[in-house]
Parts: sequence; C-alpha cells; structure tokens
Amino acid sequence: MEKNNQAAAETLLELDNVGISFGGLRAVDQLGFRIERGQIVALIGPNGAGKTTVFNLITGVYKPTDGHVRWRGRDVTGLAPHRIAELGIRRTFQTIRLFSDMTVLENVIAGQHLHIRQRWWQGLLNTPAQRREEQVLVDKAMAVLERLDLADVANEEATSLAYGVQRRVELARCLVADPELIILDEPAAGLNENESAELNATIRAIRDSGVTVILVEHDMSVVMNVADNIVVINFGKKIAEGNPDAIRSNPLVIEAYLGQDDEEEALAHEGQANS
Repeated sequence: MEKNNQAAAETLLELDNVGISFGGLRAVDQLGFRIERGQIVALIGPNGAGKTTVFNLITGVYKPTDGHVRWRGRDVTGLAPHRIAELGIRRTFQTIRLFSDMTVLENVIAGQHLHIRQRWWQGLLNTPAQRREEQVLVDKAMAVLERLDLADVANEEATSLAYGVQRRVELARCLVADPELIILDEPAAGLNENESAELNATIRAIRDSGVTVILVEHDMSVVMNVADNIVVINFGKKIAEGNPDAIRSNPLVIEAYLGQDDEEEALAHEGQANS
C-alpha cells in the first residue's frame, strides 16, 4: 500500500521559481507549482496573465530567464521543443493546427514522427521493413481513433470536419505518441455546450488511461468539473492553488479573475450543480 501511495504522489513536472521577461515586461514571475502523476491540473487566470507563456516555457518554445523546469526530477530548462517531446510531453494549441491536405488518419500518423525508425531511402525503395513499420503506425493510429470515437472519419479530410471533431483529432495526434503528460491550451475554445460536456468525459478518459493532463481553459464548466488541482496566476504570478472548491471561494481569485458578476454566477451555478 505504501508503494502505491508513493507512485500516486510521483512528481512528473515541477516549475521552480520560473520567470521570463520580454524587454521590460515581466511575463512570468517566480512561478512555482508541481504536477503529480495521474492528475488533471488547470492553469487559469485573466487574459494576459501569462498562461500560454507558461506552456511555452514548459515545452521549450521559450527559455526561462530564471528558475528551473524539472521533468521527473531532471532539469530540462531550455531544452529544445523536440527534446521535450521525446521525454513524453505533448501539447495542443489555442488554434487548431491540423494538416489541411491530409486525412484524419494521416494527421494522427504524423503524430508518431519521433518514433519512426526507418530511413528515408527505405521509404523510397518500399522495403519490407518500411512496410512493416508503416502498418504498425497505421494500426496504432486507428486504435487511438477508436478510443476517441473517430474511426468512422479516419479517411475524411481533417479540416473538412466540424470544429469539435477537429479538436478531438488534434487530441488523437498527441495521444498516439504515448505521452506521459499532455498539455491542452484552451481545448474547449469554440465548442458548444454539448461538445464541452463531451470534452470533460474525454479529458477524464485520457487521465484514466494513464496520461497526466494540464490545461489552460476559460470555460469554468470544464475547469471545475475535471480538474483535481487548479493553479491561478495573475500578471505572471501565482496567487492561489487548490482544489475546485477552494479556488471557487478564494477571495483573491474572485477579485483577480472571477470578479465579474456573470462569472460569479457561473461559478455559483457550477457549485450548485456539483453539490
């Protein structure tokens, strides 16, 4: 039992007093938090708080001007994005980035590019080894599409599908690479109420499959329903951290991020719905 508890509490990702400045602007300032294996963690804050910048620091798009990013105890501060991806961290973006001239299946297969072992010339010669690896990639992609109820559109052009379906395709492209941590940047953006509810179930299913999740999201119905832990930042600084109930009632959070009447009513509604 003790071993299981230790495994459940394993820290995958740690930000230790991370900061970055752009010119005279301090975009992220002494930010620190941990993500434990098996959690769904939400990073929230008002527009311009630095949330996407934090994701870019984690994934190597930006190099911190101070502080450290650690992955499973290893300092990965400033590693290139492809090196971060190789470690088992994958992400989606605010705007969908599917290949417009490719099918759903081809887009998902592309998510395995770091795992391809055959050389370019083997592809040109269509060697048996190349054909075997290609079939493995196809089978794995189809298995992920099945999990996300996308198998029936596998051969459709990805960008011809409804917006919510494209979001799931983007998730599939991340999951096919077998990440340990998936970073979702506003996954509910542009989704209707039913699609957001489906997203909640999808995020939980991803976590239940063994993948840890961190997301930036403005849709409080998603955040409050799926997150185990919430980190709140404002002007690049952490102002609160805790479970949804603690964050919902935190006066600093209400003042900085949830102080508008309509947002307060939305939170109150969520609290009644979850009680």
